[in-house]
Amino acid sequence: MDADLAYILAQANALLAIDSPSGYTMDAAAYLLKESARLKIPARQTHKGGILMDFGGSDTNNAVLLEAHIDTLGAMVAEIKSDGRLRLSPIGGMNANNAEAENCHVKTRWGNSYEGCFQLCNASIHVNADYNKTSRTFDSCEMVLDEPVKNADDVHALGIDIGDYVCFDPRTRLTKSGYMKSRFLDDKLSAAILMGYGRYLRQCAQIPSRHIYAHFTVFEEVGHGGSASVLEGVTEAISLDMGCVGKGLNCTEHQVSICVKDSGGPYHYEVTTGLVNAAKKAGIDYALDIYPYYGSDVEATLRAGNDVRHGLIGPGVYASHGYERSHLDGIFNTFRLLKAYLG
Repeated sequence: MDADLAYILAQANALLAIDSPSGYTMDAAAYLLKESARLKIPARQTHKGGILMDFGGSDTNNAVLLEAHIDTLGAMVAEIKSDGRLRLSPIGGMNANNAEAENCHVKTRWGNSYEGCFQLCNASIHVNADYNKTSRTFDSCEMVLDEPVKNADDVHALGIDIGDYVCFDPRTRLTKSGYMKSRFLDDKLSAAILMGYGRYLRQCAQIPSRHIYAHFTVFEEVGHGGSASVLEGVTEAISLDMGCVGKGLNCTEHQVSICVKDSGGPYHYEVTTGLVNAAKKAGIDYALDIYPYYGSDVEATLRAGNDVRHGLIGPGVYASHGYERSHLDGIFNTFRLLKAYLG
């Protein structure tokens, strides 16, 4: 396996193993700071909790900011019921339909963690005559703790309270055929690709003509991850996020997606054209697509008032916000496009 791809996979596995729903990203951020120090990449943490890295380059007055987010979907304890079950409030676009029967764990503010499962209320089909007719929502489902709790007092005695984070198991695996499956490939897979690009720049002798910064954001799933921390001299921002795979779209898990428009409107024409030309010249397998129900970090960057050109690329990912799947080909094609476009 190519050394760059092997490094990207190692970083993806490491990040996916760290709980980081929006607002609870300190452990993932600490990991990135440690890894950037090991690679001798200058890095610092923002007040919001994101990580800014300096990948180097020459022209600081025409710099590029690359963005990827390390926050994920998740939930929070909203109610401790009288029977000791937990009603949850979703974080980001967590959907009860594909979270049902998923293992999860609640983290208390005192450092303890308790396992459980997210289930339909009255989940035994042999008991519940309305099992098949019940819509799965965060009101009709609940977290069942794997603890001998019988009432709310038992739960409080464990230190669990309203506002405690609930993290869902990622279930990461790589198949023999090269498919990577996991929750939260959005966007830890692209964060790993971005780390791979930073490592590549540190190891190669060529210095990019434009200065390149990287921002690993921590509030993308709730809409304001990339809204701050744009450094002076940045004229272009590119978000690395998942490329959607689905009906009516061109992208597959084997390709890098170049998004031309999403729910926030069109991406900058000169940027998308430059990305297409770079992909064509390098022989990179890519797809152009419009994503109707999608928003990105870089759009938050623009809405915050920053005067930059913007773009969005990423590996093709199927079943977004569910149990997601991509392929080594799409991962490597995204990495290659970064190299081809930025030099």
